[in-house]
Amino acid sequence: MHCHHCHNQHDCQTSCIDQVPIFSSLTPEEKMEIVEIASSRSFEKGEMIYRAGDKGGTLFVLYTGKVKLFRLNPNGKEQVLRLVEPGEFIGELSLFSSLPLANNAQALEKTTMCMLQGQRLKDLMAKYPSIAFKVMDALSRRLEKAENQIEEISLSSVTKRVVKALLELAEDKNEFFLPMTKGDLASQLGMTQETLSRKLAALQEEGLITLKGQRKIIIKDKKELEAAGLEA
Repeated sequence: MHCHHCHNQHDCQTSCIDQVPIFSSLTPEEKMEIVEIASSRSFEKGEMIYRAGDKGGTLFVLYTGKVKLFRLNPNGKEQVLRLVEPGEFIGELSLFSSLPLANNAQALEKTTMCMLQGQRLKDLMAKYPSIAFKVMDALSRRLEKAENQIEEISLSSVTKRVVKALLELAEDKNEFFLPMTKGDLASQLGMTQETLSRKLAALQEEGLITLKGQRKIIIKDKKELEAAGLEA
């Protein structure tokens, strides 16, 4: 149960807590109280952190690595909800309801998690409202994103969704690697992998992007690509 760069368990918890935006406004003394209810654990690539139906009651904070949150529909098909990066937390919904966890969380690479005991965290939220407000802030942003995603999927065309995703993934660069498989990206965009592949091939035909290998994408003309997304 060790992290790689901590001399002892306690240092590790502290560095873990320091990295989490929801605890950033606490004083060092207050942070120590959080450390008391935290433990860290490493997961190997592909290992499940929790599965749908597991009993909740723990807040998982990602310290290093990358995690995929997904659901399985009745016929076993994966619906990717999002990728979780360091500093973000998961499992929070089970803290506020007595229902079991609804999502599956899987490590996509070697990952270290800080695990916080839910009931004791709630007691601390009552004591330090700043933590509660930060959690609410993070959740409302997440909700807004989810609502936008629902709107995108129901209102906008496949082309529009794919172009928007490419521009977001590229940030300000012209070439980038997909942070997930095409199947996972397609699932997140609410389409099949075949549809996504066809759309990427079409954008390449039009000379807007170049596909290199499985995951590398080069944007040839950002302005034109944006325009293609607007016209769609």
